[in-house]
Amino acid sequence: MNSLTISIFGCKIFLEIAKEIKLFSKYKIKHYEDLDLCIKDAEKNGILTIFFVNNNNKILFDKSRLNNFPSILILESSIPKSVFLDVLMEQLYMPFSAIELQKKIISLVAKNEFKMNSVIKLNDYIIDKNERKIRKNNLELQLSEKEISFLVLFSEKNKPISRNDVLKNVWHYSPESETHTVETHIHRLRKKILEKFNDSNFIKNNNKGYYI
Repeated sequence: MNSLTISIFGCKIFLEIAKEIKLFSKYKIKHYEDLDLCIKDAEKNGILTIFFVNNNNKILFDKSRLNNFPSILILESSIPKSVFLDVLMEQLYMPFSAIELQKKIISLVAKNEFKMNSVIKLNDYIIDKNERKIRKNNLELQLSEKEISFLVLFSEKNKPISRNDVLKNVWHYSPESETHTVETHIHRLRKKILEKFNDSNFIKNNNKGYYI
């Protein structure tokens, strides 16, 4: 955690106080007054970001812009908690203690590490093993456990996968098994992908096997 970078948007006074009491002495700190630039850098680098949200600037915050990186929202007491709450988001109301903030940071780092370990990139798609979802742009599709296992297998290989390999690694069947399980699941998955993402070439095959 010593190499963690924390971005802070707004409330420069808090930053000055934090430096005086060495609140963030373990971390690298970046301060922003430009919200768009702060969010852009956080999305690009996955930086844990602390936002100071008040009644004057809350209209600038859109929950959909904050769900791609870990963040802590420090809110004025009049702002409802449910407005921004999300998985990779913690919240504090003013006034708060340094201990409370440290706990939120530790909690978020753990959540983010867990999420990052469950996410796989597969061409233009993002596979979330934990949520069992596949995403592309702003669209997402819920998948079955076997479908996720199937796609994870693709992500681990850089060459076509034979039907026998799929049977062995996903269904744990003997390669000699007389079953159409693989063909049936691929047909269903292709149909789902086509309907949700309009992608008719998601799973291809040749004489060596299946590939994405």
